[in-house]
Amino acid sequence: MKDQKEVIKKVIDFIERNLEKEVSLDNISINIGYSKFHLNRMFTEYTGTTIYKYLQNRRLTVAAEKLVKTDKPIMQIAYEAGYDTQQSFSFAFKQVYLYPPKLYRNIGIFTPKQNKITMCSSCIPNYKCIAERRELAA
Repeated sequence: MKDQKEVIKKVIDFIERNLEKEVSLDNISINIGYSKFHLNRMFTEYTGTTIYKYLQNRRLTVAAEKLVKTDKPIMQIAYEAGYDTQQSFSFAFKQVYLYPPKLYRNIGIFTPKQNKITMCSSCIPNYKCIAERRELAA
């Protein structure tokens, strides 16, 4: 079980280092050394979310922070978040944040929707770590 937690930590670290790069389940699995199916199953078991959903929500969280804290054009933020068009970015952003990016920027309050998942020694599969739950509750 400890080995699986280490694998999940490696996946999270890989994703965090590559948030603004092109990342797929295929290149994550190649870098970690597990099949993409097994890796995604383990990740979902420990975190309660798929690798793809975690990556997407982390990117949108970083994008939301940039919208509020920078003056970068929305298209540039969309591109940095891995979206090819402003329309696809706006659609995904609105699904998570309930507001289109421009309105979210105008509101000016950043609320993270997906913080980095941290694995601790007390983490149990299918349950978020106590530290993670406290972070989300704050």
